[in-house]
Amino acid sequence: MSEINTNQSFVADGSQQNKNYLLPLTAMTTLFFLWGFITVLNDVLIPRLKGVFDLTYTEAMLVQFCFFGAYFIVSLPAGMLVKKMGYKNGVLTGLVVASIGCMLFYPAVVVHEYWLFLGALFVLAAGVTVLQVSANPYVVALGPEKTASSRLNLAQALNSLGTTVGPYVGGILFFGTAGTLAANAATAESVKVPYLMLAAALLTIAVVFAFFKLPVITEHTEEQDCKAKGHSLAEAPHLMMGVVGIFCYVGAEVSIGSFLVNYFGEEHIAGLEEHAAASLIAYYWGGAMVGRFIGSAALQKIAPSKALFFNAMMVIVLLLVTIFTEGDVALYSVLAIGLFNSIMFPTIFSVAIEGLGSLTSKGSGWLCLAIVGGALVPLVQGVVADTVNIQQSFFVPVICYAFIAWYGLNVVRLADSWKKRIG
Repeated sequence: MSEINTNQSFVADGSQQNKNYLLPLTAMTTLFFLWGFITVLNDVLIPRLKGVFDLTYTEAMLVQFCFFGAYFIVSLPAGMLVKKMGYKNGVLTGLVVASIGCMLFYPAVVVHEYWLFLGALFVLAAGVTVLQVSANPYVVALGPEKTASSRLNLAQALNSLGTTVGPYVGGILFFGTAGTLAANAATAESVKVPYLMLAAALLTIAVVFAFFKLPVITEHTEEQDCKAKGHSLAEAPHLMMGVVGIFCYVGAEVSIGSFLVNYFGEEHIAGLEEHAAASLIAYYWGGAMVGRFIGSAALQKIAPSKALFFNAMMVIVLLLVTIFTEGDVALYSVLAIGLFNSIMFPTIFSVAIEGLGSLTSKGSGWLCLAIVGGALVPLVQGVVADTVNIQQSFFVPVICYAFIAWYGLNVVRLADSWKKRIG
C-alpha cells in the first residue's frame, strides 16, 4: 500500500492532523525509548569493562569516545541519506545497522579484546545516529512549528524512560544483584546476552516499521520551499550556535552519567558498591524523564529560550554544589541535575532547525554531528579525573552549561537574523 502524502495545506487541517499524526508520533516514541535504553547502558558498561580490563578512567572513556564518535562520522552522510530516501527508510536503515552492532558483542566477548567491544559500539552508534537524524526532525515536522519544542520534549520524555530503566536493568545484568556475585565477574561474559536481546528487539521493530504507512513530509523538500533555496547552513547563526549547544549539552550530560558509578563509590561521597551505584543512575535519568513531561506542557506557555537559560543556570549551581560538598548533599545534587537537563536537547534541537525549510534534514545532520560532544567531553573529564580527582573533574561540564545558558539568552536574536536574510 502507498504511503499517505502530507503537505502544508494538509497540516493546516487540525482534525485531520490529529487523526493521521497519532500513529506516526506513537511509532516514533518507541524508537526514542529504545535508543535511550541503548545509550545509557554505556554508563553501566564502562565500570564493567574498566574492572574486567583494568583500565584507567581515560581508557574507560573510550567507550563513550567510540560510541559518540560515530555521530561525528555518520551524521552528515545520514542527513544526505534521509534527504534522498525519506524519514521512514532512514529509520529502517538505522534499526538494521544498530542490530548488527549489538550482534557484534558476541564475537567481542568470545575473543575477549577491548578494541572489539569498541568496534561493536561504533557500529551500534552508527545505526542510532541514522535513527536520530531521521526521527528528531520528523517529530518536529508532525505538527505546527509553534509547538515543535513541546512535541519533541514529549518524544524525548519516552527517550528518558529508556534511560531511566536502562541503568537498573544493566546493573542487574552486568553486575548481578546485591547478595549475589556474577559467576563471570572476571570476564565480560555478562554483556553478551543483553546485547543479543537488543539485536532481536531492533530487528523486530524494523519489520513492524516496514509495514507502517508513515506520512511523507513534503514541506522539507525544495519543491515546497523556495525561501531556503540558494542559502547555506552557515548563514543560519541560530543553527550554527545550536550545533555548539548540542555538542556542549550531550558532552556534559553523557560525561556526568559516565562518572556516577565511580563517583558514588568514593568514600567521602557514598562508598557504594558498583551494583548499588548503578541503580542510583536511574534517578539521574528519571529526573530527565519527569522534567520532559513537565516541559512538554510548560513549553506550550513558556518561551523555549527562557526555559533553556533557566535550566542551564540551575545545573551550574548543582554542579558547584557537587564539587564543593560531600556525602548526601553531593550525591543528591548531582542526581538532581537530570531534572534540569530534561528540556535541553529537544529545545536546542527544535529552535536550531526553526525556519530552515528544505535545509531541515541537512541541518538535522549537522546537529547530530555535534553529538560527538558525548565522545570528547567525557574523555576530557577522564583526563582531569586521572590528573586531579574525580570530584574536581566536574568543572568540565560546568563550562559546557555556561555556553548553553548564553545560547538561551541569544537564540531568538540569532533566529531573527536568519529570517531577515531569507526574507
